[in-house]
Formats: sequence, C-alpha cells, structure tokens
Amino acid sequence: MLIGVIADDFTGASDIAVTLAKGIQGEGGLKTTQYLGVPSRPAGAEVEAGVVALKSRSVPADQAVAQSLAACRWLQAQGCEQIVFKYCSTFDSTDSGNIGPVIDALAAHLGAKSVVVCPAFPAMGRSVYQGHLFVGDRLLNESGMQHHPLTPMTDADLRRVLQRQSHNRVAHIGWQTVSQGSDALSQALAKAEQRAETLTERTPGGAADAKQWADALSERQPGAASEASSQLMGATLVVVDAISEADLAAIGEACCHAPLVTGGSGIALGLPHNFIAQGRVSGKPAYTPKIVGAEAILVGSCSGATRAQIAEHQKYHPVMMIDVGDVMSGATGPDRLVDFIQAHQGQSPLVYSSGDPASVRQIQQQYGRGKVAAALDALFGATAQRLVAAGIRRIVVGGGETSGAVVSALDLGALTIGEEIDVGVPAMFSQGDQPIALALKSGNFGGKTFFARAVASLRG
Repeated sequence: MLIGVIADDFTGASDIAVTLAKGIQGEGGLKTTQYLGVPSRPAGAEVEAGVVALKSRSVPADQAVAQSLAACRWLQAQGCEQIVFKYCSTFDSTDSGNIGPVIDALAAHLGAKSVVVCPAFPAMGRSVYQGHLFVGDRLLNESGMQHHPLTPMTDADLRRVLQRQSHNRVAHIGWQTVSQGSDALSQALAKAEQRAETLTERTPGGAADAKQWADALSERQPGAASEASSQLMGATLVVVDAISEADLAAIGEACCHAPLVTGGSGIALGLPHNFIAQGRVSGKPAYTPKIVGAEAILVGSCSGATRAQIAEHQKYHPVMMIDVGDVMSGATGPDRLVDFIQAHQGQSPLVYSSGDPASVRQIQQQYGRGKVAAALDALFGATAQRLVAAGIRRIVVGGGETSGAVVSALDLGALTIGEEIDVGVPAMFSQGDQPIALALKSGNFGGKTFFARAVASLRG
C-alpha cells in the first residue's frame, strides 16, 4: 500500500476512493480498497491505496483525534508512504469542530512541517480562491451551508476558520502561484516549511500553549495526543487555492514527497500520477465481480439535490416515504420497508425519510435531534441486514449518515472500488463468495436520474 487515506465519513471515503482509483484521465489510478473503520487485519498485497472510513465528522475533537491516529498507525503498518486526511469539500466544521485538531495531531505524528489544506472539488462546484471557499458562484456562507443543522458554516475564509481550530500557524498560497505549475508551488511550500521550523525555534510560548492543549486532550482520551504534545506548533497549515482540475493536478505533483496532505476528494486527483510516473504501479483498475441479485434504494438525506432525485425517480419507479413520527412511535419498522422492497423487485424500489428542512426541524424539535438520528440509523441498518438476508445484492444509499448506518450494520469490512457512477460516487463491491454491490451517495451528489443509473451500474 502506497497511499493511505483517513476519511471522516463513509460517503466521503468512497468519494476520494474513486478519485484515487481513476486518477488523471488517460493515465489511470491506483487499485483502491475502502475499509469500514480501522481494520483488525492486514490489507491484501494487491491494494495500492487504502481508505479508512471513520464516522468522525461530528464527534468531539478528542475522539476524532484518537480515531484518526489509530487509522494512521494502521495505514503506516501497511507500508503507506503518504497519508491523506479527507474532510468535506464544504469544510463542515464549526469553531469547536475537529478538522484543525486532527490535522495538528497527524502533522505532529508524521513530522510534517508544511501541510496542504485544500477542500476544492471543481467537478462539484467547490473551489478555493484567495483563501475563500466557494460553492458554485457563492461564498460558502451564502450557499445554504450557513443553515446546516449540525455544522453551520458562517465564514468562507478558510484561513480564519482553520486558525480558530488549530494550534499551528495558518498560511495561504494564492492561485497566482498555483497557476504557474507544480515547480512554483513546490518552492512556495518549501518556504512555508522553513517558516515553520523558524517559528518552532522562536515561539516557545506557542509551543507551550500547544502542549497544554495536547495534555488536556490526553486527559480526556488517554494516549490520544501524548506523542504529539512536544511537536505541535512545528507545522504550517497552508490553505492552497484551486479552481480547476489542472490546479489539483499541480498540487498533487508538488506534494510528491509530502508525508501528509489534507483536503476534499479533489486533493487526491494528482497523487496517483507520482507513483505511476515512477513506474511503481501500472494504473490499471482493480478486478470487480459481476453481481446477480435483487436491488434496493435506501435514502435518508434531506438535501435539495436528493429531494429532486427522489421526485424524478418517483415518475418511473415505486417509492415509499417513511413518516418519521411513525418511526419514533414504533408504528413503522424494518419489516414494512422490507415488504415494500420485496413486493417491487425488478422496479428499483426506493424508500426514504427525506423531507424539506422545515419539516425536519419540526420533528427534531419534537423528539430531539439525537434521538431522531439514532432511530433512523437503526431503522435503515436493520432494514439493510434483513434485505441482504433475503437475497438483495445491490444496494444504493443516499445520505452520509444513512450510508454509515447501513455499512456499519452490514459489517462488510473491506470494499473494492469499481467504476465511477457519477461524479464522486463509485460502484463498490464487498469481498467473499457472495459479494454485495453498494453505491453510497452524499446528499448533494449525483444528477437527477442518479438512483436508477446507480442500480443498473451495480451489476458490475
């Protein structure tokens, strides 16, 4: 294994996994496997890139740091020469969020002096310019993300957002440098590294403050940050602009020898090239099986894009809406969902709990956000288990939290990454004698006909 990825949620993990698997167009990528949590066994010898999918995006910083360091150690044990920390391309993290603390801890553990921070994903309309994150032509804080129920994003300046979380210095490399290519960018990153070394020598107070933070973290999560405590404030976190895939390719080439790279899925676009250019990998895709079996679509996202996809799917396929109130009261359980799906086999049946933001807020206020989320996760997880037991072999899941619930319940261990169904969404295949095919879609990903196309694509 050459590249190891630590992803903070399940759909984001599959997103960056397919980016690594396809690489730069015409060149190919790496044979990639996604792992559901930190594995207890070594990876297969054929794996060139491994993606560890955590469910850490919304957990307290100390827990996220502990989980991420555990994943990092496993990936290093598999021989990984480069670690990538993947977070959402909309940088979902409040001032008390964990992106900064995780980067700090990983940088200290790996001895990284300059760390690229770039959530840009131009194919999905996410770009970074002058240190600000855009969604399409809107600043992040004007894109609708300011109303996110868990991680409202009210500041588009990534430098400010990250500095409020990190104990390291935050710097910026503008597009004017990135557009000059990888050599110019490499020189700028080298200067950031030199600045980090100078600051480490000249700011003992900063290092002491960082050590105090790490010691406090260790008290809450024993062992989580003790190894990092003496090295924090020894790195510069560099927000790097990117507005095109050519920019991402340049960043990837400039990061050829970087022990740690961080960003959205797009950051991985140019990384396979470095190993292909060295002749260490072939760029050929991994083998994926042909899947014969029935299908199901489970959706728990309430994003506007997902609601539009459900409306389109409903024109030609059977769809059942789940009343969340009935779920909370116990009137609706897994059996009802399974019965509906089995009664409409061959028709790409879909069940969903999506709703408009107002109705979602109302039900959360009535029952409590945590209880509603736990109840829906349990419902979709139990439904997936019963569907597989009944012979379902192709499952499409919409929504990051729902995807996490489903793959956790199925306990599939490792998934081989196949072809891309839609931007950022691959076909994924479990291992063993009776493989299951999965597609895990983040809320805002995919075109209007995504669900029907995904079911067809999962035949392998």
